[in-house]
Amino acid sequence: MKIGELARQADVTTKAVRYYESLGLITPERLANGYRDYGEDDVRLVQEIRTLHQLGIPVERTRPFLECLAAGSLHADDCPASLASYRDSIDELTERIEALTARRATLISNLNAAAHRGSRVVPAADTGNGGEDYVTLPAVLPRPADDGAADHLPGLKAPSVTLYNTAGKAIELDALGPRRTVIYIYPLTGRPGTDLPEGWNTIPGARGCTPESCGFRDHFQDLLEAGAGRVYGLSSQDTEYQHEVVERLALPFDMLSDPALELADSLGLPTFEVDGTRLFKRLTLVIRDGEIEHAFYPIFPPNEHAQQVLTWLRTNPL
Repeated sequence: MKIGELARQADVTTKAVRYYESLGLITPERLANGYRDYGEDDVRLVQEIRTLHQLGIPVERTRPFLECLAAGSLHADDCPASLASYRDSIDELTERIEALTARRATLISNLNAAAHRGSRVVPAADTGNGGEDYVTLPAVLPRPADDGAADHLPGLKAPSVTLYNTAGKAIELDALGPRRTVIYIYPLTGRPGTDLPEGWNTIPGARGCTPESCGFRDHFQDLLEAGAGRVYGLSSQDTEYQHEVVERLALPFDMLSDPALELADSLGLPTFEVDGTRLFKRLTLVIRDGEIEHAFYPIFPPNEHAQQVLTWLRTNPL
């Protein structure tokens, strides 16, 4: 067969075939007129070279595998020399991975330093999450005032709002069922490498979303045993952002994303603005049978709020 047909069958370019031939990896027959004549064995060899190259083995180092086939082996890696080539390639990849990992760690460190430069949020010692310690609250945190912005909520019907959770499922808030659903609503969660808004720690009720989520994580089973049918966290952050939080904090429940603040508008929930962005104020709803049974507001301290909800559930059993 001609070189074009070989290239088509092996799914490579004719230029690649010529390169393999220049290295002596394939040696086609020569016709009387001087043209190359490739056979099925050449197709097999070229396919093997392509497969090995896709695994990261340089073309120049595929010779042991080709020689193994030429010796009559059923597979190109049946021979000791092929296994040795595998080990050499693995060792080289390991060295590259270690070097890239070190570079990545340096980049993360530089990112964290740059993200917090000029911010009041100070990076903590390395926590394994990129350096930031969003779990620990500052020693002095302003307490939010009870402005009565949630007094109207108990007794209201759950709104006909559909939001998506981090599992990709549409959740209809007015069809949550007869069991109690706890929805803790928060402004936003910080994550490694992402700067928080300027002055975040000084806004009453702003700081503490991660400690609050960790509290609901740690008390999740207790909440279910106390009568909660399900637990959701809810913010205006998008689902992709929330999914990272669920994985990083190992949350056993899903988050709900409400980027348009539909819930705030439909129920008249309290919100605030920072850096031109409108955010939910921190509050928690207990919804049962299509109705808001209870509202927690204001919430302080956020890291103890899950325990507060648990106490209420135990004090008010169904």
